Amino acid sequence: MLKGINPYLPWYEYVPDGEPHVFGDRVYVYGSHDRFMGYAFCQNDYVCYSAPVDDLTDWQYEGVIYTRTEAPRNEDGAHCLYAPDVTQGPDGRYYLYYALDGIPIISVAVCDTPAGKYQYYGDVCHADGTILGLKEGDDFQFDPGVYTEGDVTWLYSGFCPPMMTDRLGAQAIALDKDMITIIREPKIIVPSSIQAKGTSFEGHGFFEASSMRQVNGKYYFIYSSELSHELCYAVSDRPDEGFVYGGTIIDNGDLGIVDTPRYFVGNNHGSIERINGRWYIFYHRHTNASMYSRQGMIEPIVIDSAGNISQVEMTSTGPSGGAIQAQNIIPAYCACNLYITRPPMVDGAAGHNPFPYITQDVADVDAEELSQNADASGLKQLDNDARAYIRNITPGVVVGFKYLDFQNVTKLRIKTRGMCYGGKFDIMIDRDDNVVDSIDVAGGNEWTTSEASVQIPDGVHSLYFKMDGYGTLSFLDFEFC
Repeated sequence: MLKGINPYLPWYEYVPDGEPHVFGDRVYVYGSHDRFMGYAFCQNDYVCYSAPVDDLTDWQYEGVIYTRTEAPRNEDGAHCLYAPDVTQGPDGRYYLYYALDGIPIISVAVCDTPAGKYQYYGDVCHADGTILGLKEGDDFQFDPGVYTEGDVTWLYSGFCPPMMTDRLGAQAIALDKDMITIIREPKIIVPSSIQAKGTSFEGHGFFEASSMRQVNGKYYFIYSSELSHELCYAVSDRPDEGFVYGGTIIDNGDLGIVDTPRYFVGNNHGSIERINGRWYIFYHRHTNASMYSRQGMIEPIVIDSAGNISQVEMTSTGPSGGAIQAQNIIPAYCACNLYITRPPMVDGAAGHNPFPYITQDVADVDAEELSQNADASGLKQLDNDARAYIRNITPGVVVGFKYLDFQNVTKLRIKTRGMCYGGKFDIMIDRDDNVVDSIDVAGGNEWTTSEASVQIPDGVHSLYFKMDGYGTLSFLDFEFC
């Protein structure tokens, strides 16, 4: 399996809402856990992945760290575990903050290690013992983000869809060193879309996905804006007041860099982390023509000397921070651009989606069962099968990859299947209108390899395939040689 690509976890894994934290010499990612072809957000249990700080291409499955039925008020598993966050408390233990869907409180589980089995610890509560979220006047608690400084842990929370005009914004809440008792009542730090009018946040008011980091003595609040598909940041000298809007860090359709989406937009959630001296943004993309099968992505970012972060584009190579050697077998599912340039074909089949999307042929893969029961050959076979692919490519669809390093390539092999007549892919580099070559592609019921001579100049380029002809194709992988 090719490493150092987006999505950075295995192709069968769906861990969105990523909160990265460096503990010791490893970076751990905590997120919610979607299901392939799920019908709701976050249907699976919390899992954790980690990587050495000096190699973000080497992710290790740490196992299930907390199940939804372990959570009080959810013994029957009727609720899902929504986006969590983890912090190391003053006592050295690790505290996982989470909320169940539809329940307006934040609960806490604890563990002695970053990625062990967490045990329920308690619920965040006011000084009088009343659970936060259940007291008259409390806001709905959602998407906890946590940041510990000395003996104080700052909890950030909030859910402000633009249509809910009574919601005020993101809240900052100070917790005692017991990690659950409020010592400073909630304070609004970033306004909702309604409250943002006339402020620096107008057009980018708070929606959800609270997260806090400290950068060079300043506090950076990362959040999903009223647009939903972008992650923005705000900056202050204090953790609970004085925030001003900074800008957009990432958009999961590249809006803000381009005028029309270059990938399907949906909700977004993640944060930044300094790893081995370099800053990264963790975020997610949508797959399977659904809101409910999201995959984690990474991009390097730069925080300049003035503390500003410029928006970065989605790439296929974020974890590696460099270009993919074009001579590798490159899976189509690492495409960072996927969009249509003409009306899609509709075949009338029941449930047929006319738009292209990334999917897989196998059912939802249980990584826990796989790690416990599959031998090495079984794991290798699953990776080699490369079941994730792009489905429903019709004339006018563009599939883009950023970035590839081309050196002395003269031939292209591409693997496709489907109902296709006179189909071909135009090959474009650097821009999605710069056609440098083309390849005739095959249809059929099984994956078939097509081959053509190509002329592509040496160097690092973005690469685009645009379908022409008639029919509908699926796209598995390609390689240059």
